[in-house]
Amino acid sequence: MPVILNGNDFQKKKYLGRMIEEPLLCAYCVTEPGAGSDVASIKTKAVKKGDKYILNGQKMWITNGGVANWYFVLARTDPDPKCSPGKAFSGFIVERDSPGVTPGRKEINMGQRASDTRGITFEDVEVPAENLMAVEGAGFKIAMGAFDRTRPPVAAGAVGLAQRALDEATKYSMERKTMGQEICKHQAVAFMLADMCIGVETARLAVLKSAWEIDQGRRNTYYASIAKCLAGDVANMCATNAVQIFGGNGYNTEYPVEKLMRDAKIYQIYEGTAQIQRMIISREWLTQAKNKH
Repeated sequence: MPVILNGNDFQKKKYLGRMIEEPLLCAYCVTEPGAGSDVASIKTKAVKKGDKYILNGQKMWITNGGVANWYFVLARTDPDPKCSPGKAFSGFIVERDSPGVTPGRKEINMGQRASDTRGITFEDVEVPAENLMAVEGAGFKIAMGAFDRTRPPVAAGAVGLAQRALDEATKYSMERKTMGQEICKHQAVAFMLADMCIGVETARLAVLKSAWEIDQGRRNTYYASIAKCLAGDVANMCATNAVQIFGGNGYNTEYPVEKLMRDAKIYQIYEGTAQIQRMIISREWLTQAKNKH
């Protein structure tokens, strides 16, 4: 996404072109062992030497880390610790097969285990100056701008999980009987299904709204964060309710909903935590309010 939005013609042709010629993947390297939501704490650095940059640092929790053909890497280019994040970081395109690039082991996570998630170490990696995105100091803006485009599809995935949880819980509740009737006829269960319906439909609309704003050519930061935050919370609520409706069976790996519960949690963490989304939403809302007065 950073290359689509901010790459020059040369970078787009070289790195996006190959991805439609072959089934290749790329990865977004921003998070570090000590810097997730706090992007300003990133330690990976890039020092310019002649017509190249020397990249050193470590990234963590990188999706597609072990299978990517190339990486977008956010690194500090201004060594001054007092320099603002908006000017201190730069974005680079780094080839996977560059000497000094070392992916770590595939992490075994709580859920979404089909995702190839790893740490990546960069040790004296030489990056051609032509692989600098935009200009030095534009990295933070590039990285944050990409989130406006990537949060809606991540939220869409959360809605899909929530819908699956609702479908599974509904089917089970119409088959399982207690006290002489299907459990969906008990108000306690029916109301849980109703809450899931409310969540799924409203989250889906939020996703559509956030994507529609992009189609209108407008900055969608506010709506992207609302969609991501709501859909992540709804996915977790629906997965938890599904496990509850399945009862003891829901806690067992022979049934599908325990996996949904494990898979759901990450939607409140990656692509910006639920707490970060609320910070963005409140900031954007108050900015709008001030501009009206």
